[in-house]
Amino acid sequence: MDGLDAQIRSLVSSTEFSRRHFLATGLAAGFTLATGPVNAQSVITTDTNGLTAGEVAVPLVEGRIPAYRAMPAAGGPFPTVLVVQEIFGVHEYIKDVCRRFAKLGYYAIAPELFARVAEPSSLVSLDAARAAAAKVADKGVMTDLDAAVLFAKSERGDVARLGITGFCWGGRIVWLYAAHNPKLKAGVAWYGQLRGERTQTRPAHPLDLVGALNAPVLGLYGGADQGIPTADVEKMRAALAAAGKPGEIVVYDGAPHGFHADYRPSYREAAAKDGWQRLQAWFKRHGVA
Repeated sequence: MDGLDAQIRSLVSSTEFSRRHFLATGLAAGFTLATGPVNAQSVITTDTNGLTAGEVAVPLVEGRIPAYRAMPAAGGPFPTVLVVQEIFGVHEYIKDVCRRFAKLGYYAIAPELFARVAEPSSLVSLDAARAAAAKVADKGVMTDLDAAVLFAKSERGDVARLGITGFCWGGRIVWLYAAHNPKLKAGVAWYGQLRGERTQTRPAHPLDLVGALNAPVLGLYGGADQGIPTADVEKMRAALAAAGKPGEIVVYDGAPHGFHADYRPSYREAAAKDGWQRLQAWFKRHGVA
């Protein structure tokens, strides 16, 4: 990351960026169509009163990616949290999570990590979202998250107090980033995949990387998750203990996959609220807040 710092800073001050390697030109408006019908009764809406919030462009060496960031309008520098999207990209739910963090005094940023492979408007079905996710290389995701950290630093983010959280697809990325960035203070992974087929784009999975974790990760999982077997969750719990890593796993009985996603039928208010409180305590305990 340090070697990239000067390059990123020069791009931040530049008015021209190459776009040849990127498809996304902006973020999704509202909720991505791939999510299906929105459960309006349970959607949490966080206002921007007292915040600086909106879409930004995060520069990379070869271009830029869109992102959403939110922080208190006054003061700083603020502890920084990377918010990693679901398979549906950076849409209204992820933006609102950033605003929730900002209301707590954080600088939160969610880069569109599918920017290299898809326009948000193209994610009109679950199959389309899965196809986009399959093309995204873990290596590129790590680079883009590093760039988001540097962007936060160029504003009012205190990246010496850096945390990360992510949901579903992003939950897996939390574990990977904890093994990637030695400066990370803590992570919270919401129902992230723990094992899977190794491919060119996904050469390793969280269970492969336990020994390399640089920061403590809190894993929040649903006991009724149809996509992540309880056996995998227990393997991760055992692997953390065997490696002497200060991670923690919480399983919510009866909760399905996506239990924090308030806009979906999978939302479980009690589990979501408990997980959010645990997240805040975890970040405070490990030097993010």
